[in-house]
Amino acid sequence: MNNTFKLGFLPVAIATGLAGCGVLPLQSADQNVVDALASQLDISYDVQTNHGAQEGLACQTMGAEWASCNNVIMTVVNEGEAVADKNWRIYLHSIRVILDVANEDFTIKHITGDLYELAPTASFKGFAKDETVEIPMIAEYWQLFETDFMPRAYVVAGDATPRAIDSLNTENVDAFVAEIDGNKWKRTPEDNNILATAASRFAKNSDVEALSESAIDVAIIPTPLKTRQMRGELNVASGFALSNNALDAEQLEAFETRAALLGVNTKGETALSITLDENAFSGEEAVSGAYKLAINAGGVEVLGFDSVGAFYGLQSLLALTEKGENATLPMVAIEDAPRFDYRGVMVDVGRNFHSKEAMLRTIDQMAAYKLNKLHLHLTDDEGWRLEIPGLPELTEVGSNRCHDLSETSCLLPQLGSGPTTDNFGSGFFSKADYVEILRHAKARGIEVIPEIDMPAHSRAAVVSMEARYSKYAEQGDLTKAEEFRLMDPLDTSNVTTVQLYDKRSFINPCMDSSLRFVDKVITEVKAMHAEAGMPLNTWHFGGDEAKNIKLNAGFQDINASEPVAWKGNIDMSKEDKPFAQSPMCQKMIAEGVAADFGHLPSYFAERVSSVVNAHGIENFQAWQDGLKYSKDASAFETENTRVNFWDVLYWGGDASAYDWASKGYDVIVSNPDYVYLDMPYEVDPKERGYYWATRATDTRKMFGFAPENLPQNAETSVDRDGNGFNGKGTVDHNQGFYGLSAQLWSETVRTDAQYEYMVFPRVIAAAERAWHKADWELDYQVGKAFNLDTNFVNKDAQLQDWTRFANVMGQREMAKLDAAGIQYRIPVPGAKLDAGKLHMNISMPGLPLQYSVDAGKTWIDYSAPVAIDSNVNVKVRALSADKQREGRVVSL
Repeated sequence: MNNTFKLGFLPVAIATGLAGCGVLPLQSADQNVVDALASQLDISYDVQTNHGAQEGLACQTMGAEWASCNNVIMTVVNEGEAVADKNWRIYLHSIRVILDVANEDFTIKHITGDLYELAPTASFKGFAKDETVEIPMIAEYWQLFETDFMPRAYVVAGDATPRAIDSLNTENVDAFVAEIDGNKWKRTPEDNNILATAASRFAKNSDVEALSESAIDVAIIPTPLKTRQMRGELNVASGFALSNNALDAEQLEAFETRAALLGVNTKGETALSITLDENAFSGEEAVSGAYKLAINAGGVEVLGFDSVGAFYGLQSLLALTEKGENATLPMVAIEDAPRFDYRGVMVDVGRNFHSKEAMLRTIDQMAAYKLNKLHLHLTDDEGWRLEIPGLPELTEVGSNRCHDLSETSCLLPQLGSGPTTDNFGSGFFSKADYVEILRHAKARGIEVIPEIDMPAHSRAAVVSMEARYSKYAEQGDLTKAEEFRLMDPLDTSNVTTVQLYDKRSFINPCMDSSLRFVDKVITEVKAMHAEAGMPLNTWHFGGDEAKNIKLNAGFQDINASEPVAWKGNIDMSKEDKPFAQSPMCQKMIAEGVAADFGHLPSYFAERVSSVVNAHGIENFQAWQDGLKYSKDASAFETENTRVNFWDVLYWGGDASAYDWASKGYDVIVSNPDYVYLDMPYEVDPKERGYYWATRATDTRKMFGFAPENLPQNAETSVDRDGNGFNGKGTVDHNQGFYGLSAQLWSETVRTDAQYEYMVFPRVIAAAERAWHKADWELDYQVGKAFNLDTNFVNKDAQLQDWTRFANVMGQREMAKLDAAGIQYRIPVPGAKLDAGKLHMNISMPGLPLQYSVDAGKTWIDYSAPVAIDSNVNVKVRALSADKQREGRVVSL
């Protein structure tokens, strides 16, 4: 490390010296300290163990859930001049509860969420010049991926302007996180996952054959219901002459824009007729989105059941094309219809914001692959992301994160956003932005479903409305101050939410002002939808995780009569259920309005459904746990009640999904262990994402998911520790599910580039499963059990299906993503040395492969096994289809 005085500190010293001469204003001593520490401290993290209990750490007595903890050394190197001042604090982000700091010179204090304050103690002597300080930190659970460590810790001193520490002010986590090596990547010593290496990737990819172009000539993603290839090809070199009797102007423009992107001329000579005739469809094909596509000697005919079906027929036409190479098309007849009515993607813009432009690009790709529901998670504890006319505080305060301990001007920093608002920790969609998104989606057959999460995950709204309360209370207008207040000021409930917030994470369900707030927000959002010409047909309530995690089964009371070794010890007498100490809610429980405090979130959901229904909105949607204390779907006043089902299969979700369907709910399969896009792609600490539900979900796993026969997945996949599990149908329900949705939560996803990396290409596999039921998917049967030892699934057919999909992706579709500017994840190749030769492969054949024998200085294209000196350190990588981007480099 560099031990010289940092140049970044010189302007401060010069300014201080010149200020006495009247040249520059004097900078405060506190600001000098902030600038010195921010510029001079080189901070890094090194995981020592993720198996603390097994290695003698007092995880249980420190109160770690399930008595599980890890040890990380935070190393601080002062690369500049000595700093003796003690009047400073470092605020750092930790997604894990920090239980102890094993250095007497420092204390740690939890502020809120993932924000902690590191402060010097009386014994602290300052940071000497060139000094290295180690601060061991014991934290709950484990830290298995580098992205568990958040960037942008920052320094505060007195009234000085806070400043992010330079060494942590980066999205390159490699710069401050040591390699997680040895067995540190294992959740427990018994973890049976397979670490992703060049060799293990090669073995995994080895069953995927590279197919010829002719073998995938008529292959379309998502797979059509019926495809019949005929002899011959149609010459389309002159482009298409459109005869449109099906699409409105916006739909036609959307098609022509996509066609132009792919180099398809829509002002040419080959006949392309687009018509509608719902009477031409029958049975399972007589549904919205169904179409027929015929390419023959006379030209191209697209026949839609409705205008959306006609639009999808055109997307299938474009799916047969290659980027920029479209002289001929195979003659083919296709009949197609969707598997599910609901084919969705959920994007969380609450935790971290993602731009309007990223959403528009996502909508374009959703349309290309026939996805039809964009579920926008617009609010959460960490941010409110939609302008609401009449409630400016929601965006003035709730959409911004900065260092304001009073939280009257902004929310406190979270998830690596640091002390300033100039990153994706802050931001919102203006009314105009949202209307533009709606119009863009409408033209492509996509319904936008807004989610305003409540009563939990509502801290941004609660804090914003407290700021509004204070503003009007100071003006003496208590009526206006209390109009939309969301928390009971007398509520003393002691709670800790899933993401480590207190009672201000909850909208109080017992206050009339909470329902006024809901009504106001729905009114304004509905007006935006009306302006865009997309009626608001579905309201998403959220509803998830309204609980105190300290009451979870992983804890036991410090005075438990029969304590066990695998639970954390805490004083459970100090813990409350949400709202338990709210006088307003206590009164409601006493009056018998709800059975107990645990039932209040479901009671609130029912009340909100009444408001939704009063607005003429026919669909009420929620995460299923928010409705768990309601009798069934009849408890809600809307025409339809839909649930995103997100239980983990190996924790019982393989059975409970059918129970929800039997109660009259429209079930949207949203399982985190298969269709969460924020889980890592592979078991490699270098990958991004949370991993509480699964250690990895790559495109192949998502493709192999059986969404209607959930027990089947126990035969083809493993749990988060790499072990098999049992799946069995126990509920007699054969009506099927309403839809499938892939989710992207944004805790570790801070930029648009990171967002697209996590979503693409695997969301296209989710689109395949949402549109098409594969032959290897078995029908659900009560009592039929699956596990790794059963052999009910036709795995040869599944492999053949995946091989086709993977080749279409690698040879055709990835180039289209490149053309659209999508920064998708480039698969990491497999490689091995065998008999003196380098062998390489990739999960999506067709993508370019390269290797280097000079430490990455030069790269050589790979096409076939090549002789390599055994003493050479070989590095390998893949490129994007257009060869403009490089994937992650790995060594053999």
